[in-house]
Amino acid sequence: MNMQTSAVIAPPAPRGLEQMQLPLVMMRDILLKTIFRKTCENVSEIAAAICLPIPVTQELVDIAREQKLLEATGTLNANAGNEMGYQLTDAGKARAMDALSQSEYYGAMPVPLEVYREQVKRQSIRNILVTRQQLVDAMGHLVLPDSLLDHLGPAVSAGRSILMYGPPGNGKSSISNGIRDALGDHVYVPRAIEYAGQVITVYDPIVHNAVPLPEDDPNSLRRARRFDTRYVMCERPTVITGGELSLNMLDLPTARTYQAPLQLKSTGGIFIVDDLGRQAEPPQALVNRWIVPLEEGRDILALQSGEKFEVPFDTLVIFSTNFHPNEIFDQAALRRIFFKIKIDGPDQENFLKIFAMVAQKKGVPLDEAALVHLLKRKYPTIDNVYANYQPVFLIDQMKAICDFEGIPYQMSPELIDRAWANMFVKDEHIVK
Repeated sequence: MNMQTSAVIAPPAPRGLEQMQLPLVMMRDILLKTIFRKTCENVSEIAAAICLPIPVTQELVDIAREQKLLEATGTLNANAGNEMGYQLTDAGKARAMDALSQSEYYGAMPVPLEVYREQVKRQSIRNILVTRQQLVDAMGHLVLPDSLLDHLGPAVSAGRSILMYGPPGNGKSSISNGIRDALGDHVYVPRAIEYAGQVITVYDPIVHNAVPLPEDDPNSLRRARRFDTRYVMCERPTVITGGELSLNMLDLPTARTYQAPLQLKSTGGIFIVDDLGRQAEPPQALVNRWIVPLEEGRDILALQSGEKFEVPFDTLVIFSTNFHPNEIFDQAALRRIFFKIKIDGPDQENFLKIFAMVAQKKGVPLDEAALVHLLKRKYPTIDNVYANYQPVFLIDQMKAICDFEGIPYQMSPELIDRAWANMFVKDEHIVK
């Protein structure tokens, strides 16, 4: 666990409507829409649905009752707590349906963008100090040269952009995931944020890993959940995209409800652009889109109306490519990427370490004759260029052959030859 885990200050729960900093009509309409969609009947159910404390929810309910949009149904069918029941009046149903036609959003009350900015500062990715030991622990399953950690450590601790480049199959994606695991602490992700009366959903269970909270002890004077439940406590988020990434995925989608784009969902965490150079848009265009966010820590989004607004950009961006940087970027773009780290294949010593580790994990006993054949006969044919993916590939191939032949898992020069034949495609002309 990282030393900074306890340093992230939780967002305090609002104590009254005046602390919400949201338009009253918006809050009332979200209340009505939520009751309409979820058929909540008492204040504790409504409070859980809109993620507000019960006293604040009661204030909203009272306002809706004064406006004849809600009516009390009494305590006859109340829950065990003998709570008053409520239901929408005909006017309330009409207002809820009208509000839903304008915005489909209901549920958790949004957090105002300005309030969210303050929480982003409290849990900034740039506040993190990652030690060498934390990186080693997170990447213990990888065989890496010490010199690589010398470069990775300062890059991660700085919370700045990183470009990892080098030949394919040498663990750039695994290293990116290791960086994510090294962060280790928790942040608070808003279920939704509000700007100019528009609601943008941020929390996404596909991207965000919620941290289970301890149950409240009924005998305790202190309650476990003391933060604003409009947020979800999560591991620092990681968004991973590859060849499917397009520029329009970085903008607000034009739909009935707003969904935060990928980089906003990754706030406080990591955004990994894998296989850079395989996207439909050229890498230069993608990096141009990131120039202002990378330099100034802010991104610019646009509503359907065309109105533009700023959101925090607090993300460690990791670009990973098999191309040389000079092939895909101009110098201006490279200058904006703070750290450039080359990921090379292993030398023979590290290759053998990886091979032995994989063989043990997969239950294939090592064979000296097979290893000598591999190193002295096969690798010289490709100029002794080793890659991290090759041990897994070769051993999986040998296992598949053993399964087919009905023999125990083993390795031999003959099995090495058969596995090797599937690792590379012979360069030849195919007659059409």
